[in-house]
Amino acid sequence: MTHPFASEHYQKLAQDARALVRQWVTESQSIKPTYAAKQLAGVLKDPKGLPFTVGFVDGVIRPEDDNVSGRNLSRISGLAPSFLPWYMKSAVGFGGKLAGKVSWPTVPVARRVLREMVGHLIVDASEEKLGDAIAELTKSGNRLNVNLLGEAVLGDNEAEHRLSETKRLLARDDVDYVSIKVSAVSGPHQHWAFDEVVEEAVRRLTPLYELAASSSPKKFINLDMEEYKDLDMTIEVFTKILDQPHLKDLEAGIVLQAYLPDTLAAMQRLQAWAAERVANGGSSIKVRLVKGANLSMEIVEGVMHGWPVTTWDTKQAADTNYKRILDYALRPEHAKNIRLGVAGHNLFDVAFALLLAEDRGVKDRVEFEMLIGMAEQQAEIIRRRVGHLLLYVPVVNPKEFDVAIAYLIRRLEENASSENFMSGIFDLATDEEIFKREEDRFMRSLNSVTDEVPEGKRHQNRQTENADNVFVPAGRFENTPDTDPSLSGNREWGRAILERSKTTQIGIATLKENELTSVAEAEQLVADAEASGKVWGRLSGAERAAVLRNVGKEIALHRAELLEVMAAEAGKTLEQGDTEVSEAIDFAYYYAMLAEDLEKIDGAQVQSVDLTVVVPPWNFPTAIPAGGVLAGLAAGSAVIFKPATITARTGALIAEIMWKAGVPKDVLKLVKVVDREAGKVLISHPEVDRLILTGGYETAELFRSWRDDLPLFGETSGKNSIIVTPNADIDLAVKDVVYSAFGHAGQKCSAGSTVILVGAAAQSERFRRQLLDSVNSLHVAHPQDIEAQMGPVAQKPEEKLLRGLTTLGPGERWLIQPKELDDTGRLWSPGVREGVKPGSEYHMTEYFGPILGIMTADTLEEAIELQNAPDYGLTAGLHSLDAEELELWLSKVQAGNVYVNRGITGAIVRRQPFGGWKKSTVGSGTKAGGPSYLIALSDWERTEATATAVPQSVAVREVLATADNADLCTAEDFAFLTRSASSDAEAWESEFGYGYDPSKLGVERNILRYVPTQVLVRADESASVADAVRVVLAGLAAGAPMALSVGKDLPVAVRGILENKGIKYLVESDEAWRTYLASNAKTPVRALVGTPLEGTRIRYIGDDVKSVYTALGGRPDVAVYFHPVTEAGRIEMLPFLREQAVSITAHRFGNPNPFSESVISSR
Repeated sequence: MTHPFASEHYQKLAQDARALVRQWVTESQSIKPTYAAKQLAGVLKDPKGLPFTVGFVDGVIRPEDDNVSGRNLSRISGLAPSFLPWYMKSAVGFGGKLAGKVSWPTVPVARRVLREMVGHLIVDASEEKLGDAIAELTKSGNRLNVNLLGEAVLGDNEAEHRLSETKRLLARDDVDYVSIKVSAVSGPHQHWAFDEVVEEAVRRLTPLYELAASSSPKKFINLDMEEYKDLDMTIEVFTKILDQPHLKDLEAGIVLQAYLPDTLAAMQRLQAWAAERVANGGSSIKVRLVKGANLSMEIVEGVMHGWPVTTWDTKQAADTNYKRILDYALRPEHAKNIRLGVAGHNLFDVAFALLLAEDRGVKDRVEFEMLIGMAEQQAEIIRRRVGHLLLYVPVVNPKEFDVAIAYLIRRLEENASSENFMSGIFDLATDEEIFKREEDRFMRSLNSVTDEVPEGKRHQNRQTENADNVFVPAGRFENTPDTDPSLSGNREWGRAILERSKTTQIGIATLKENELTSVAEAEQLVADAEASGKVWGRLSGAERAAVLRNVGKEIALHRAELLEVMAAEAGKTLEQGDTEVSEAIDFAYYYAMLAEDLEKIDGAQVQSVDLTVVVPPWNFPTAIPAGGVLAGLAAGSAVIFKPATITARTGALIAEIMWKAGVPKDVLKLVKVVDREAGKVLISHPEVDRLILTGGYETAELFRSWRDDLPLFGETSGKNSIIVTPNADIDLAVKDVVYSAFGHAGQKCSAGSTVILVGAAAQSERFRRQLLDSVNSLHVAHPQDIEAQMGPVAQKPEEKLLRGLTTLGPGERWLIQPKELDDTGRLWSPGVREGVKPGSEYHMTEYFGPILGIMTADTLEEAIELQNAPDYGLTAGLHSLDAEELELWLSKVQAGNVYVNRGITGAIVRRQPFGGWKKSTVGSGTKAGGPSYLIALSDWERTEATATAVPQSVAVREVLATADNADLCTAEDFAFLTRSASSDAEAWESEFGYGYDPSKLGVERNILRYVPTQVLVRADESASVADAVRVVLAGLAAGAPMALSVGKDLPVAVRGILENKGIKYLVESDEAWRTYLASNAKTPVRALVGTPLEGTRIRYIGDDVKSVYTALGGRPDVAVYFHPVTEAGRIEMLPFLREQAVSITAHRFGNPNPFSESVISSR
């Protein structure tokens, strides 16, 4: 490894470059800065400048509703930087004062004033203004690289529009150079379908290149680079376009980003291709070398998927790479094939590149490029030295000015960040310290250049994965990285999977071997499993955890086979299936950790149950079955696993994987139910200690009709919606609504089948246009078509789903009507209906298919009522960038998993533990993939708690004091209550009393919080007073409303305190209480409001739980917590708290967006 610039010659060149920078800086002082540039520089020096400017662009310019902009203006007016001139400050301040009253007249004024401040960075694309702007920018001899900004490309129409508008620009006499991105013409695409997307992009872009080639003189097209995931694709599209024989004489360009370690290798690849092109008589090409402008989004992409961030770790390393590529590109033998665009504003880099090009005799093969509006004084001095600059000119239609937000935020960040050269550009001439800082940075990066070709950061290759290199969490738990389809090895792996899925036989033989054909077999199966469960349960949590970790590793090694059989059976695309396999792996490692922790719970001793039956659904045939089975095993139980009929082969493979990993075959029993009566016996068998169900609510009712006291734990249906307010980012909202509605053809229990548009959002022409474009552009196909973005439904639609796909309700109309696409009956195009009325069938019904309904509401309060109206409460979404709207929504939304400014599907283990409220959950369990899940799958015995925390609840302290002073219980009972209260206080402090974000991603907040909920506490005649008071203490510590029904009266003093604390108190016999339950066995949940059963939770203290279930008629939507009373706050407080997982996008285009932090805190 050598250092190319270490020689005396190049060190002298570096000295000359520093002297040249000094000269430029001094000379630039004689040029008066433009007013706009001066304003912007001044504003960004103010500590409040960046948040103010970004907040203004995002909150005042972006919204379509002037009243919304006005309210936002009032909020940020206090941040207005002192540097703003008086007329700008008054426009902002006046608008702020009037906000919410008559703010709308001031908004256009404030918008215009602030647009002046950033307007020099972006050019007005309107016909009447563009010509003058171009003339002004080129009068000094500079050339322009024009880039058309536009709405997010979410579908084919917008892609075609962007392409035609770019073509229109290129056809102008005063435009000879344009930039365009591959994504702008390909729209959202399936990243696995690399070859097909490249082919389509080449087809769409070729006419633009033909226009450039047929112009006289020829015009120039620059293919812009985006995020790392598009690097290979952009190069492939570029070379394929220019490989067409009729374009061999056209010079065109591509961008490379130095902040990626992969860039030198990419340059060498382009060099080899260009050299061959030139040797064959074709034109040379041009590479525009930039530092890179997508760092923030690269970080988001890496963090969210668990992949290494693709960029260099430090700014210096990126600067070094920039110079490394300069060294390679400016060698004469390379420069003859590739012209270099040296793009950037770092004067040291520009000076060094210029002197290096002159030194090597290739100055005529270099063009210096800058962004308009940035460092204009210095740019003018450099122009005089080099002849002309190529200015990068973003143009935007003034009606779409908000689409420039992402570009502007990047530019503003660059100007404000002290790591960036631009932050000191105005002070270089007057502040020697800043000059020295930048000079030192330049020399450090120059002297770090080596002749090595750096490797990229990402090396994942599923083709070469084995037991030695497969991902294993470094600590006790971390989420498994998904497969990265931007890597070629992974894409080849994916194609091979889809090919095999056409003929796969996986699981068929195993299912045949495990058929359940008679009632006698069912009885024997239960007896055998129960006996094995006793042995398995005697293992320690650590011993079981070791087996589960083996399972996690084994699932990872069988990722390909799982994807293969899911594609064949369930119609799962690679994209949908891959994250599901990751989830299954996560369950194994997470529940292994929980298994170890079960034995550490203070105040209770875990007693594993013997037998758990797992009955999963077909829509998530890997993750949910694996999660249920692994949870049962982790809790120390034997498991009988009955996969869904439609996806039984996937279930068989899961069982095979677990057996191979060391789960004994007699502990995990796989069954394919052939005889219906045998299946009924299995489900309803009295020896079944737990049954984990994921499926329809009707299935839960059926199972309970077979055995009314079946200990059923499950997640059932969801009728989920996303609210979009006028404060939403419309393009982002559309993207998330479409993904949530149509991922896996709408067959996720978490799918968002309704969107509720609030106020002006309901009138937004842009929302509607983008939505319809996006949905119409979805590539619908069976998963064996690698381009498929939406696959088939699992079965031919019947009854409910068929009605949803074909029948409109009163006042509804199709915006996009679903169509049956092939003779399988399973492939349907997506549908969008509008005019959905409150309370209508569509509003209340989960169809489980590719349909989206649009509802409207005048206010957010009304929208929340519509969102909460269905009986289910699984997932819910809000799209709004307004903190007050977020606060209102979080205080009222009734769902177990809630999502803000993101899609509402795709919960990840630990990150977003999954489980609903209302009829979406069954039994006394907690969220799957959450910290308490194994607690309900185990039995518990009381032990003495050792916690010493002091109860913070005044009510708890008063009850304890009363019990003590009045001498109402024995010393032993009082000690029991005191220890219990300390354990509750400890549990509150360590788990329940605050929102907890264990993932700490930064770019997304994932907070598990506990919401107090009403519980009916019943102490039967057989219950002790101490047990009853202990349970009430847990409820008081949780701050939950309670009704207390006792079989025998509590002492008057205690009763008085409880009633004083608002607890509804009743003394009733066991018979009378069960009669009360029976009278409400069929009462709808809504009619229970105001009664002791309002919270649909019963904490039962007694020895006849069977009669409680019988009295309730086995209804699944009332949870009965029946475990013996313990001292453990970690267990006893759970009935009084509903878990809610809150997931909030915490960035805007990768830059931190702390708007939610004032609303919901987390540790």
